[in-house]
Amino acid sequence: MKRTLWLAPALAAISLVGCAAQAGYYVATPPPPPPVVGVGYAPGPGYLWVEGFWDWRGRYVWVPGYWARPPRPHAVWVPGHGYYDHGRYYHRRGHWR
Repeated sequence: MKRTLWLAPALAAISLVGCAAQAGYYVATPPPPPPVVGVGYAPGPGYLWVEGFWDWRGRYVWVPGYWARPPRPHAVWVPGHGYYDHGRYYHRRGHWR
């Protein structure tokens, strides 16, 4: 019984973290233009290139691109993007869809 009591709050917390990761957040300025980098060859069949991106961590930090296998069949990488809404600039991180 005691083991199952912690399971529900833990699952709720994990689901909230997943929801928060998809939300956009306010940043003061748009990101700089991305640097030009080479992609190279996939390490094997089934790999997709995940573009590098500027991430906001109190300031913009470049996260380099990498080869990855999709987490599920037919998944597509949606790159992060910035947008204006009501006079503010927001940033949404990239994610698998």
